[in-house]
Amino acid sequence: MADVVLSVRNASRRFGPRLALDAVSLEVRAGEMVALIGPSGSGKSTLLRAVSGLQTLDPGDGRIDAFGQSVQAGGRLSGKVRQARARIGVIFQQFNLVGRLSLFTNVALGGLGRVGWWRGLLGLWPEDLKAQVMSALARVGVADHAGQRAGTLSGGQQQRAAIARALVQGAEVVLADEPVASLDPVAARRVMEILRELNRQDRLTVLVTLHQVDHALRYCDRVVALNAGQIVYDGPPSGLTRARLVDIYGPEFEDVVWEGAPK
Repeated sequence: MADVVLSVRNASRRFGPRLALDAVSLEVRAGEMVALIGPSGSGKSTLLRAVSGLQTLDPGDGRIDAFGQSVQAGGRLSGKVRQARARIGVIFQQFNLVGRLSLFTNVALGGLGRVGWWRGLLGLWPEDLKAQVMSALARVGVADHAGQRAGTLSGGQQQRAAIARALVQGAEVVLADEPVASLDPVAARRVMEILRELNRQDRLTVLVTLHQVDHALRYCDRVVALNAGQIVYDGPPSGLTRARLVDIYGPEFEDVVWEGAPK
């Protein structure tokens, strides 16, 4: 069995009266591509942010580890969270690129931890990092736009650049929070294909939250469904029959289900 790279134990998080996570436990192994699905407010984005250390858990016995190192425990971030984060790339729905900077510079920022902030501030990128940036941009299909300001590019192109930045960072795990929610269907499909290619070819571990159930079934080998802050399904896409999805999302799912969904 592959090594466990992410471990969540008894994770709970409350926002006022709402319990976003309710004693959630989850393990992700190296090389997996796992989708987190569930209705809005089910806790999937809260879980992803907690794994990255961007959201703390409630005080208690909940803990999250990455690569055998503590990210947080007892409602507090670990002193070693930076070491864990260095190996984790985070991709957001809104790309998190600096619009006035070139696509090249945005992606080069993924190597800032190795280069130093002052060299990055002055744009003094080492030659090996420049080559790595261009290679990453080529892998995701946007190398021709390296010199353009990020803000002038389409959402799909910016999201591909965000993936390239994670590659330059040297991330071993990518956490993608609704990476295709704001994209058109063609751009969304290309982004998911890139993540899948990197998972298969580079054995990059991917944990991705998705509203699009069809993307979860098509591109991911494992699907974890949350509802009301609890895991209600964890298994292969083949186990998510239409009836099971109706249980997860409610009867309205029948009104929006795509043609050809499992029955």
